[in-house]
Amino acid sequence: MSDSGPIIEHRAERILAFMFVGVVGLSIAAFLAVMFGTLAGAGADDGFSRGVWPLVIMLPWFGLPLAFLLLIVLLIVNGMRRARSSRAGTS
Repeated sequence: MSDSGPIIEHRAERILAFMFVGVVGLSIAAFLAVMFGTLAGAGADDGFSRGVWPLVIMLPWFGLPLAFLLLIVLLIVNGMRRARSSRAGTS
């Protein structure tokens, strides 16, 4: 096995990436739940206005823009780290 150098931990990037995946996954699951709930007839007679349905319906509306912002922040943090490591490598 070749030694590729020390492994550097990037905790902030990892946390942002897992948050991004979690928010997108939860939003997609909520979207699918609304689709299957409609198919099962949960929306009949104003059924989506009771229980947990309002939260499930609104989750993708806020989750997907939040995921987009998390992705932008992740790209900025990653770019700053790469620029910092590039400057340290050329000095």
